[in-house]
Amino acid sequence: MANVLNILQERNYIEQMTHPQEIKDLLEKEKIAFYIGIDPTADSIHVGHFVSLMVASHMQKCGHKPIILMGGGTAVIGDPSLKNDMRKMLTKEEINQNVESIKKQVEKFVSFEGDNAAVIVNNDEWLSDLKYIDFMREIGSKFTVSKMLASECYKNRKDSGLTFFEMGYMLMQSYDFLHLYNKYNCKLEIGGNDQWSNIIGGVELIRKIGKKDSFGLTFKLLTTKEGKKMGKTEKGALWLDPKKTSPYEFYQYWRNIEDSSIYNVACMLTFLPMDEINKFKFLKDEKINEAKKILAFEITKLVHGEDEAKKAEEAATALFEGKGSLENMPTCKLEDCNCTLVQAIVQAKICESKGQAKTLISQGSILLNYEKITDISYTLSDKDFNGGFAILKKGKKVFYKLEK
Repeated sequence: MANVLNILQERNYIEQMTHPQEIKDLLEKEKIAFYIGIDPTADSIHVGHFVSLMVASHMQKCGHKPIILMGGGTAVIGDPSLKNDMRKMLTKEEINQNVESIKKQVEKFVSFEGDNAAVIVNNDEWLSDLKYIDFMREIGSKFTVSKMLASECYKNRKDSGLTFFEMGYMLMQSYDFLHLYNKYNCKLEIGGNDQWSNIIGGVELIRKIGKKDSFGLTFKLLTTKEGKKMGKTEKGALWLDPKKTSPYEFYQYWRNIEDSSIYNVACMLTFLPMDEINKFKFLKDEKINEAKKILAFEITKLVHGEDEAKKAEEAATALFEGKGSLENMPTCKLEDCNCTLVQAIVQAKICESKGQAKTLISQGSILLNYEKITDISYTLSDKDFNGGFAILKKGKKVFYKLEK
């Protein structure tokens, strides 16, 4: 079976490794247990987690055992990495509900059957019962504050007010690795490159207690050409839960990515063969658009299933190419079909407030049935609902079907 490291390198995932040659030798000689952590700070995972789970899937297909760690305990603190402010503190009940929702999404990427079946664990099971004095004596004594403050995960917060509460996050995540090492012989922690400092903490903790076979690997974050994280929409994060981001909106996001991102997205978020992906490098003009359609379909199929991917594709074709049915486009059933256009925009969640809706209208960004409306007091009437629905459009790419 192929060394998964070669696959991850070929598909452009890998950013950093703690011990490159040792990791390569390990993955060639052994089938190991590895883990990724997901803090359940929301009831769905987003595109950032998507990359992690793709790596886990490649690892499992090469014979390695995934451990998916739900941070029911660490989510109580919240990871300060790359954050300018302290995260919202969730209740235990909220965290537990989020864990159950996320488990269902993880099952789309890794298998829970077979010799190397994935397992899901929740660090609340071992973190919540820790005794503070014992923990700080056993674990805290292995960390130096000066080194922690120099790490990337704390740098952004030193000036804005890093709490001692948040300082404990690295210790907790490091202890997770130690716990999984002892219980499952887990030798590798993987995560996005924003987790590098935390991952090093766990690797070094295990080595400080006399073990020599703990390792860490991070993969690249999907970014735009400006260096911003991909997966941000006008409504916020691009979620994998269809109730938070519809399959159509999900499809359209990938259909509209910038040309320079096509290759990396294909490598990291699809299982398309590299022979096919390498051809994307040389495409131009209309052929680039066809490649984006392929990517959008493949990624949507992976997350939402083939049926939903086909529906999203059909809706996009109907809207942008004038072919096919509008049945599967995003739909908003109005509470009152004689409401103002401003109210309709807010109900469709094109924007969050009436003030924003009025601004869009006055700027000429809103079309109703393909005609620009600039009157902020415009009120919908029966004549706008041809066939029982109206088409609301924002800019060039955002469509909603308004139903009476």
